[in-house]
Order: sequence, then structure tokens, then C-alpha cells
Amino acid sequence: MNVASLKAQIIQKEKQPLTVVLKTLSEIYDISFSYVDDTVNEILVTTPDKDFTIAEMLEFLNQTTPLDFELLDNKFVVIKVRKNDKPQFITQNLDEVVVTKYLTSGIVKLNDGSLTIKPEKFGILPGLIEPDVLQTIQAIPGVLSADETVSNINVRGGTHDQNLLLWDGIKMYQSGHFFGLISAFNPYTTKQVNVYKNGTSAKYGDGISSIIDMHLPDEIDNKFHAGIGFNLINADGYIKAPLSSNTELQLSTRRSITDLINTATYDQYFKRIFQDSDFEKSKSETNSITQNESFYFYDIAAKFLYDISKKDKIRLHFLNVNNRLNYDEQSTVNDRDEALNSKLTQQNLALGLTYKRDWNSKLSTTAQVYVSNYDLDATNFDVINNQRLIQENEVYDGSAKVDVNYKANNQLKINSGYQFTEVGISNLEDVNNPRFRSFVREVIRSHAVYGETGYLSKNARTKLTIGGRLNYINKFDMIFAEPRLSFSQRFLNYLRFEVLGEFKSQTTTQIIDLQNDFLGIEKRRWVLSNNHKSVIETDNQIIHPIPILKSKQLSAGVHFNKNEFLISIEAYLKKVSGITTRSQGFQNQYQFVNSIGSYEIKGIDLLLNKQFSDVVSSWISYSYSTNNYMFDNLNEGKKFPNNADITHALTLAGTYTNQDFKFAAGLNWHTGIPNTEPISNNNSTNNEIVYASPNSSNLEDYLRVDCSATYAFDFTKTSRATVGASIWNVLNKNNIINTYYTLDKDNNINTVENKSLGITPNVSFRLQF
Repeated sequence: MNVASLKAQIIQKEKQPLTVVLKTLSEIYDISFSYVDDTVNEILVTTPDKDFTIAEMLEFLNQTTPLDFELLDNKFVVIKVRKNDKPQFITQNLDEVVVTKYLTSGIVKLNDGSLTIKPEKFGILPGLIEPDVLQTIQAIPGVLSADETVSNINVRGGTHDQNLLLWDGIKMYQSGHFFGLISAFNPYTTKQVNVYKNGTSAKYGDGISSIIDMHLPDEIDNKFHAGIGFNLINADGYIKAPLSSNTELQLSTRRSITDLINTATYDQYFKRIFQDSDFEKSKSETNSITQNESFYFYDIAAKFLYDISKKDKIRLHFLNVNNRLNYDEQSTVNDRDEALNSKLTQQNLALGLTYKRDWNSKLSTTAQVYVSNYDLDATNFDVINNQRLIQENEVYDGSAKVDVNYKANNQLKINSGYQFTEVGISNLEDVNNPRFRSFVREVIRSHAVYGETGYLSKNARTKLTIGGRLNYINKFDMIFAEPRLSFSQRFLNYLRFEVLGEFKSQTTTQIIDLQNDFLGIEKRRWVLSNNHKSVIETDNQIIHPIPILKSKQLSAGVHFNKNEFLISIEAYLKKVSGITTRSQGFQNQYQFVNSIGSYEIKGIDLLLNKQFSDVVSSWISYSYSTNNYMFDNLNEGKKFPNNADITHALTLAGTYTNQDFKFAAGLNWHTGIPNTEPISNNNSTNNEIVYASPNSSNLEDYLRVDCSATYAFDFTKTSRATVGASIWNVLNKNNIINTYYTLDKDNNINTVENKSLGITPNVSFRLQF
């Protein structure tokens, strides 16, 4: 076809968004397009004639857009910015997208084994009316939370502290509002979230279980965006405003409304979180009641963008996440009324500065410094016993890092860098009656260098990334070598084989000393590895060994994706050493035992996901795993089930989208977590419970059905509104998520059961400008 014919067709048809045209062409020619969203956004084009050959269609697009369309292996098209239209140093080569719509819109699977979540394009998931980042990732096979919180996410059997949470490159130590029921990160200012279960890049340290890497928008588009909204828990607002042609301010804030009005959602959340805390227990005391309780949370996030030149960029980041609880405990002592105030505050402050330079089309560098400060404070008064307990857990994390990216060509790229980190963690306990004070502070400084090479074949069928990270801790004079591997091979254009592997280590962990620490609400406290070989006793304290956590993981998977039908199966093996009993939250015979051990998990994650055009998406995910502890000093050295061992987990779900209306419903089922029951007819008289073998039984199976719906419409000529409604646990299933046992004063065994959220409705309303 000649140029004149092409131009004639351009005149005949109206233009459409390029993203819409590409989807149509994918179906017509049975090909896949790979591109960066920002490259094709806002480009309009007429749809090529259906009688065009693939070559004619690509030539048509080359002539009618400022982009280059390169055909690879007759089935894969890479879209790149034409070098003649834009400076060469911003040209970007995109990794292959394996699944563009994974479960729902806004979730994309890449050929390095990772998942990318884009909240602004998020469709809908059962039980969610807003794109809560840490709730959304629990829809991924192999990721769940046994107690329904975002502060206890188990990725392939790991504990939550083994997940690395990054907010614009800054490590975060607090993940939840409402003490774990709501993500602490505002989804409406989060541009992209990258989730890695295995095979992570060498640039990531820590996080032996998973990486959750959140990014705010990083490009200045000189457009104004704003939004406000509320639900039955909180209200929020954000603004993205250009200050000049080369500066921009992003600002967001969110605050709970729970201290202003009571809602059915708040009642369920409050009941769930505080059911086993000192706050609730004091209400049951005959001579003590609580009153004037006040709870609220808020977060503030800001990002300032400054493009010094076309090659130099500066970014300033700030985040403040805060939870506060206050309540008065009143009692009558010697015919006199007494009231004292107990309180709990939890806060994570983060401040960072990033400088990026694009030296040329092949070389770019990024330098970042940041400070992250986590502080958990509790003051607990016991009026009956005339006792006051002050507890504090503070983390100071300062880091400086330099990252270098070099792209030799479209097939080969190299990434390397250096990171220095100083982490200091302190723990304080102060009791007035009897007088006791303990303060422990540990500091670790570490250096890390890393490097990796990524290779992508010309036909985009083969991708290999191999690298390593070298960590040095000068306090212990220890070096850790951590190799990383990610390999992907595509066959027949719809079948892909994947192998991922990694070694990792981390020096921070969370432990529980006593179940009623920090009012029994936030029981976990951060501690640093001390590398002690044995217990150290001083005048005021006993210091137990806390090793450095180390993990090894290997996984292999096969992914079939054709005609909008995805079958994905992954098998994995993970070993983690250096755990302690205090980090695992035992509530049985090992609750007050201090021992060092390991765990090993073997499992399979399976997903069947069928897309019916843009209207319906349905999926079934199933995970099978065996997760076992090994402590040389416990259970006669024999392995026993991990506290997070969930053998079977099943999800059935579906979404329906009809233009501006979205609906989702789903069922979540998994086997109960392990439990240790007392031996029947326990006649012990030494005020101790005699238990059966550790974790030798299980709680009842967990079952929950959720649904949600949203509807969007034009509110005014310049604004768009979205209303939503959801019901969590539609069947009001009485799930037991934890059981433990206590002795009363008569030496009788009492059973304590922690229950999940009951039926919990929520509604939301949002305006976007």
C-alpha cells in the first residue's frame, strides 16, 4: 500500500486513543504490544484497516504517531519513543509484559516474576471499594493474612517483619492504620507498586520474605489533579499541582472520622482490634471501668519535584503516619474515685532526597539519602494495683545509596550500586511499682555493593537477569554474599517457563516479650540482631541471642496465557534460619522459652484466570504448602508445624465491569492455623498448663465471602464522582483466628478465642478534578 492510500484512510476515520486501538489490533492480528504507559498516553490515532497486513499496519502506525513500532518474531511488537522526536537520553526499553490484566485491571504480571499494581487504573476486588495497596496484594496466590490485618501479611509462610516495605525508596516500619486493618499508604497518591515474592533485583537488601516497593508519580506533566473522598472510617484529599514549568507539588492527607462519629464499620473494626487488649480486659474488672476512650489516625504525604534541566532531577519526599489511642481507667479505692489516663501512640516519619541524572541515552545515575523514624509509645495504668508501666520502641534508620544503570543496547543492561545503612533500635520499659527500668539500644552500620546484568533476546523470548549483593557489617566483621537469579523463556508465544532464585539476609526483626505488651494491641517490638552466641546477664536485664536472619529460595513456574485465559503454576522451596521463638509469637509451652531455630516451607501456587473481554474476569487460586519449624532445643529436636502453616488456601472470585459500573464477589477459604491444646484432665498444681505436642492440632477452617460495587459518573463538567459500597464477611461467619489458654486463680483452664471481623459494611464517595 502506498503513502497516498494511507493518508486517505487517515482522513476517513475519527481518531481514538492509541491504547484502545492497540487492544483491537492485538485481537485482530493475535500479537502483543509492549510499551511504557507514559509513552502512549494521550496519543490519538485512527484505526488501521482490517485488510492491512501486519507490516502495513505497523507502517501506518509509524507514519501517524511519533513512535516506532518494531516487530519481533512475528508475534511481539515493542513500542519506543522515536529518537528524532525526543532527546535520546529519555529513550526507554520495556521489559515484556506477560499478563496485562491479572485478576483485575491495574494489576500486571511481568516476565521477571514480579507483579505491578497501578492504583489509578485499579478495577475492583471483592470486599474492596478503594485500591488499598496492602489489601490488594493479598489477592495474589501465596500471599495472605491469617488474622485479616495488613500488619501481619504472610508471604509464602514468612512473618510480616520479613517483608521489605519501601515508600519511594524509603524503608517503612509501620504498615497499617487502625493497628493493622487499613493500609497506612494512601492509594490515591501511589502511582505504582512492585511486588516480588522471589528472584528480586540485587539492589534490594533486607526483606527475606518479599519486597513491596511503592512509588509516587515521578514525572512532571504540568497538569493539575485533585481529589477528595470519604468512607465510614476516614476522609482524605490530595492535590497534584504544577508550581512552574519545571516544578510540581504533590500533597495528600487522610484522617479517621472515628473520634467524631460512630459507624457500623468502626464498631466492627474496634471490636476486632481491641477484643484481646488491656483496654477491653479492664472493662470486665468488677472494680474498674474505662471511659472517655478516643481513637484516631492520620497520615500526611508530600513530594516536591524539581527538574533542574532535561538531564537533572531532584525529588524531596515526606511522610507521617500516626495512630493514637487514649482511654481513662476509673476505679473506686478506699471510697475514693480514681481515674488515670492510659495511651498508645504509633508513628512512622520519613524524609528523603533523591537526585537523578541522565548522562546520555545509555547511562543514568540515581542518588538518595533518607531517614525513617518509627516510634511506638505506651503508658498503661493499673488503678487496682497502683501500677504504671511505660514502654517505648524506637527505630532510627538512615541510609545513603547510589544506583547506576547502563544500557549497552536493547538486549543488554547493567545495574550496579552502593548502599550505606545505619539502623539504631531502642527499647524502654519503666515500672513504678515495684521500681524497675530497662533501656537497651543497639546500632548496626552496614555497607552493601551490588551488581547485575539483564539480557533480553531480540525476539523477546528469553530474559535472563543474574547478579549478586555483597553485605558487610563492620560491628560483627561479617560478609554475606547474596546471589540473585531470574530466568524466563517463552515458547509458542503463549507458554512461558520461569526460574527464580535468591539468597537474602536481614538484621531487623520483631519479637513479642509478653502478650500484654503495649496494652496488648501492638505486641510486637522491633529489635536488632546482636550476633550473641549465648545469653548475657547484666544487673538490670537479660540479653538473649538474636541472630541475623538468612533465607534461600528457589522456585520454578509454568505460565500459559492464550485467548485471555491464564493458567499459572509455581512450585517453590524456601529455607529461613536465625529465627527465635520470641519472633514467632508462641502462646503455648514455648511462650517464655528463648531458642534459635529455622523453618522450611515447600509449596505450590496455582492460578486459573479467565477474562471475558473487558466485562468479566473470573479466577480460582489455590495454594498448597507444608511449613515446619526446626529448633534443636525444642520438641526433642524434631520438626513441628509453623505457627503460620496454612496447608490449603483457596479463592474463588469474579468481577463484572459495564462501563462505569463495577461489581466483584469472592470466597476465601483456608485451613485453620496450627494450635496447641492442653492435655485433657490436666491435674497440674504448679500453676502451669500441660500442653500436648506443639501445634499438633488446628483451628477450624476459615471461610469468608465478600462483595463490593462502584459506580462512576460526571459530577460537573470538570469533575467526576465515584460511589461505592462493600460488605466484608457477607455470611457473618464466626471465624476463630487464634486460640490460647490461661489459668485462673483456682487453677482452672480458660479458653480465649480471638474472632475475625463479623459482617462489615462500608460505603464511599469520591470526587476527582
